[in-house]
Amino acid sequence: MSLIEPRTADLDEFWIIARRGVQTLPPDKPSDIWFFGDSPELAAALAELVLSGPKRATTALLAEMEAEGLPLPKVGGLSLVTDFQGKPLMVLRSTRVDVLPYQEVDAEFAAVEGEGDGSLAYWQDAHERFFRRSCARLGLVWQPDMLVVCERFELLYPLPS
Repeated sequence: MSLIEPRTADLDEFWIIARRGVQTLPPDKPSDIWFFGDSPELAAALAELVLSGPKRATTALLAEMEAEGLPLPKVGGLSLVTDFQGKPLMVLRSTRVDVLPYQEVDAEFAAVEGEGDGSLAYWQDAHERFFRRSCARLGLVWQPDMLVVCERFELLYPLPS
């Protein structure tokens, strides 16, 4: 999860259209604007998993969020998710947020995250590789007891099919 600066007319226009589809959305777009992953390919693949249905959670390394000055997601909070280049794609609402050591993430959460085969083994392998890249960028040494932010969400817009 990486922050996007709210800077484009595309985001404003997307928010107007989203509010037409989901009338309970507030007038102002959320300040929580981000994309999945750390590359265009990963951002696109993970966004597609949300849009097609199986992905209803995401995980971030707490140390990375702190280094980037990102606030923890809050239950009920809204996110505007973009592609890697900042094109708006969807609106999510947080439904549950847990902060725990990476090694304590369980199979149930891995399944809700909806990546790969949905297994804990897949989740651990993919996320350890991702978090190692994050740690390398931050000058940290990866440890399996590092805290992660496990966020569950619902897709509000586009309306799930």
